Amino acid sequence: MTSYRVKEILRTPDPKIIIAGSGMSAGGRIIHHERNYLPDPKNTILLTGYQTPGTLGRMIQQGDTGVRIMGEEVPVRATVLTIEGYSGHKDSQNLLSFVEDSANTLKKVFVVMGEPKSSLFFVQKLRDHLAIDASAPMAGESVEIEC
Repeated sequence: MTSYRVKEILRTPDPKIIIAGSGMSAGGRIIHHERNYLPDPKNTILLTGYQTPGTLGRMIQQGDTGVRIMGEEVPVRATVLTIEGYSGHKDSQNLLSFVEDSANTLKKVFVVMGEPKSSLFFVQKLRDHLAIDASAPMAGESVEIEC
């Protein structure tokens, strides 16, 4: 989308409905839209999909009355709605099948999505079913990968 099209929303009269998919509002256009439209109670932000704990998306979803976006304190006055059950990610069985298709060439799998309990469960599933070295790094942990 061109810069012109992104900014076009600024010229459109309120109220607005902003649809935020899975992604936790971690970057991209959505954080600009949230900064611009969360303060206005006439607007609605519709969260579709999983919002990871500790992320901007989860803070908005859980009802925080103010959030920090791009270094700026933004009051949350817009209506916040969530549609459960939508996700941009495959379910566990499909992910297992996806990894299985590449099992011969994989040295290690890092599971970096989902709640910690779910991530660890999937790691164990990869180990048990495919005998693949897998781990779920903790937030802030770094891993050096040799090429």
